[in-house]
Formats: sequence, C-alpha cells, structure tokens
Amino acid sequence: MGTQGKKAAPAGPTRRKVLVTALAAGAGVAGARILGLRNLDASESLSAAMDAMDVSMATGLSDPVDEYDAMFGVPDDSFFGAQDLDPANVPQPRPATLPAVNVRPAVALQPPISGIAAPKLAGDVDWISPLSKESAKVTHLLRRATFGATDAELDRAQSEGFARTIERLIESPFVEPPVFPAPAAPRPSASPSMAPRASGSARPSASASAMANASASAKPSNAGATTAPSPTSAPITTFTVRPSATAAPSMGTAAPTASASAPAVMTNTTSINIGNLQSWWLDWMTKSPTPFAERMTLFWHGHFTSDYRKVGTNSPAIYWQNLTWRRMALGDLKGMLLKVTPDLAMLRYLDLAASTGRAPNENYARELLELFTMGVGNYTEDDVKAAAKALAGWRLPARTEATSQTGIFDTRRAYSGAVTFLGKTGTFNAESVVDTILAHDATAPYIVRQLVTSFVTPSPSDAYVARLADRFRRSRYDTKLLMRDIFMSPEFVAPETFRSLIKSPTDFMVSTAKALGATNLSGTIRQYGSTLGQNMFDPPSVAGWGDGATWISSNTMLQRANFVTAAIGSIRTAPSAARAHERHLDSVLAQGTVNEFNLARDDKSRWFAVFASPEFQLK
Repeated sequence: MGTQGKKAAPAGPTRRKVLVTALAAGAGVAGARILGLRNLDASESLSAAMDAMDVSMATGLSDPVDEYDAMFGVPDDSFFGAQDLDPANVPQPRPATLPAVNVRPAVALQPPISGIAAPKLAGDVDWISPLSKESAKVTHLLRRATFGATDAELDRAQSEGFARTIERLIESPFVEPPVFPAPAAPRPSASPSMAPRASGSARPSASASAMANASASAKPSNAGATTAPSPTSAPITTFTVRPSATAAPSMGTAAPTASASAPAVMTNTTSINIGNLQSWWLDWMTKSPTPFAERMTLFWHGHFTSDYRKVGTNSPAIYWQNLTWRRMALGDLKGMLLKVTPDLAMLRYLDLAASTGRAPNENYARELLELFTMGVGNYTEDDVKAAAKALAGWRLPARTEATSQTGIFDTRRAYSGAVTFLGKTGTFNAESVVDTILAHDATAPYIVRQLVTSFVTPSPSDAYVARLADRFRRSRYDTKLLMRDIFMSPEFVAPETFRSLIKSPTDFMVSTAKALGATNLSGTIRQYGSTLGQNMFDPPSVAGWGDGATWISSNTMLQRANFVTAAIGSIRTAPSAARAHERHLDSVLAQGTVNEFNLARDDKSRWFAVFASPEFQLK
C-alpha cells in the first residue's frame, strides 16, 4: 500500500513538550474570547501566551464561513463580537453567583517534574501532581480508561476507589451498542441527517458514495454482527442493554422479508449511511454503561485500521468491523489476529481479497508485520513476500453468499508451496503465520508500547515496556491481564504521567458532553470531528491517527472553543459548575485559568472556561 509506519515515541521525557503545547494552546482560549463570550481585558497571561506563540490571526480571520460552524449557527472567526452570536449561546451579563475559585496551593513555581525546565508560558507554572491522593487517581483513571465521566460515574468511582474501579472496568462484560438499523424497503431517497434514523434511508450521501465507489474495488464486504433488527418506531438513542457475545454470532440463512414498515435484516449487500454510522457510535460513547469498552474499541480502530472510503458503504463491513473490535478488545492477541485477517473490511482495505498464490498482494502482509504486530526493523522484505504467499486465498463473499460475515478461504486461490518466514521453513497458513509472529521476541514489546503510549505516557522507558511485555508473553498474550497490569503499575500514577497526554478530538468532545450530562451531542461531535481532524471510520492512513501533539494548534484550539460554544448552546439549563474545577480538573490549575473561572458570570460561562482551558485539553 506504500504507507509509512507509525512513528516511534521519542526517547526521553516529553512532559515539557506537552506542557508547552497545551499552555501555548491557551492562546486559542484567548482567541475564543473574541467570540464575545468573555471579557477580553481580564487575562494578561493568555495574551502573553498569544505573544509567545506569535500567533497571526490574519489568515484565520479572513477565511470563509466553515460549513460545520454554519450548520450549528457558530459564526466564522472573522470580525467577532457579541452582536454576531446566537444569543442562546452567549451567557447574558448578570451579577456573579458562583463561589470564587481559589486553588493557589495547587499551583507552584517548583522545580518541574522530570527535571526539565518549566515552560516560559502562562506565568512560568508547572503543576504539582495530585496523584498521591486516592481521589485524583480515580479521576486520572477515568480520563485515561474512559472518556471522562458523568457526575454519576464519577460519584460511583470515587465511592469504590481506584483499585475496585479498575476491576469493575476490566471485569464488567462489555455492553454492545444498539443494533445499527438496516434500511427499510422500499428505501426513501437519501437526505442529510445529523443523527441516525431508525427508518430512514441507509444509502451513503452523494459525496461519500462517490468517494467510496472511486476507491473501493471488488465485491461487497462485511464482518460479524448481530441479526436482531432495530424497530423502526424506536429512535437510535434508545438502547437495549445486553452483554457482548464471547464469539461473533452468525446470521441466519433465511432471507429477510423487507417491507415499508419493517426494517430489513442486514446482509453483506446492505448499503449504509456513514454519517449515521458515525453518529451511532459517538452517541454510544456518551451513553454506554461500559465506557472502557468504547475506549478500547477506539484504540483497536486506530491500530487495526480500515477506513470507509476504501472499504465502501455498499455493505455493512465497516460497521461489523466495529462490533468485532469491541468483542475482541480484551481477548488474546492470537484470537484477535485470526479475526482481523479475514475481516471483510480489512480484506478490502488492505487488498488481501485480491491476493492469490499466483499473484500474491503484499499490502496486508506488510502492515501485519510493520503496524499490527512487530514494528519496523524486525523482519525483512523476504518475510513480507513469504507472508503474502502464505496468507493468499481469502476472498470476499459473492452476492449469492449474502449472509456471510467473514472472508471465505478458497484453496484454489491459495499458495501450496513451502516458504521461509521469520527463519522457519514450511507450508504456512493464516494460523501458522500468526503463531510464528507471536513467537518472535519483538511482538510483545511492540503491542505493549502501543498500549502504554495511548494510556500512560508518550515516552515509556524500555524497562517498563520490557516488564509488561514479559508477563504479556507468558500469559499467552492475554490483553485483559495486560490492561490490568498497566493500570495497576506504579508508572500509571507516577507524577510524570499527570497530564502527560493530549486528548484527541473525540476524547475532548465526548468528555465535554459527559461532563455536561448532554446526551444529544452526537451530531455536533460528528461534524466537528472533521474540523478537528478525527472522523470515526476515516483515519488518514493505515498508520491510524498521529500522536497527541498533532491535535493541538492555534486553529484547532479555536475550533475546540467553537465546539464548546455549540455544545453549551445546545443545552437549555447547564448543570452547576461550582465544583467543576474540582471534579474535572482536580483543582490543579494555572493562575490564568483561576482568573478565568472567577470572571465567569454564571454556570455556562464557567463551563466554557473549564472546557476551553489548557488543563482540560490534557489527560
């Protein structure tokens, strides 16, 4: 496929880089004040941050109205003033009613953690890690293992404590999302929708269909899913909670009977609307009773990458893949890889369905070694060629096999000769290829490093990775055991890990919705996903999304502030923000953020200050 591998994490501590990036991103907060939401004269520190970044607003201020901002009634960044905003989104001036925030003891001009010079931004502050306290460990866990927390989730976790919450998150059977509805027949014509509809068309939009058809090839695709159709009378936001199956269920062989009043049973020839599917998953991220499941599903979505543009939307393959990643999320790595290989979306995305023994395609074999299991430098080009031959033979279902939800292995398309792969010579198939990969010394450290950089620190030490990898390998690659080891490790709550990761756009927006208790923001999150650079089911390459620093810039911070404006404007009454700094920011704030909080006139203003603060961008 000609793609580059994921970049390895830089050696050495990166706390200074993260702090500088996030504190400088406070310029976006200052820029957001141009929106008329807050008094521009109040915070010298944020103005200084803008000067330090040498941010030029000229280009951004002259841009045309963004289509997503226009959709949500959020004006373009040009010539902002309070008079330009939707009054529903702008807190009206009135006497302050919120208690003053004073957390100066939590902010100190101390020698910075990790022995790195403190950034010369936002008052030269560094944060004292609060992770010696049980309550801070709990909120730290919820930020990393889930997407923040609602008030009820936070109260429960604080009552249970750190260790018990880890056990509950890991041991609770994952609850699956509601069944994504197949379109009813006859289908009405497609129309734009910001949220899934239970009985509307499932055809992709014209633009999505054109892109998918231009890039997709071969036959329709699919991957394991449940058969129960969603009632047309029930909205997609009404959930039936049920435990995840231990194995992907198979669909019945009986052909569905479609009617205008009953949805069709989804087969591998059913078209889907990608916008509805994105909203479906984002909606479940904000509502799932097992949010750790969604966090793990998102991790595997970025690791075992596929995108709907190549896969296409003329089948539910990308939807079924999402269900598969959730079901296998805490399984053993061998079982995962044996599900990944014949997954219908993956067969199309990395062209394994086009690979035969006579003409092996190397795309999947290369990414299996480079990105999925071992990493660059641990295999040779000859190993890629050998794996491509050994894995040849999978194909997509024909239209007469509409109920098939995985690839079909055809021995007539396979390679029957011997190959030499990773130092072993013999006749290989998918299982023996996977077994040989798992026997290699590079595999366990590679997978551990991918998980640790996502959940703990951007630059884990080699000793930390080696310790976890040794137990991971000896457990026969038990991912559940590995995740427990990660969360219970001293490194997870070490002072250096506090706010050492930057929230992805999805993490930021879903945690905002959960903090507000807002359950109607999936459409808003979906639309701003494009602006902020993270569309579900649409990673930029087979390497997934970039590292945390790529999420933050002066422009994306302004767009994050725009999202906050739209989110707060969508709720009729905001929950109390009197303790928001305690519950969502651990009361560990830069003085500039304290000043912003104390300037807030009401709950909506203070929530804006919480979500637009540099501190909230970190986890």
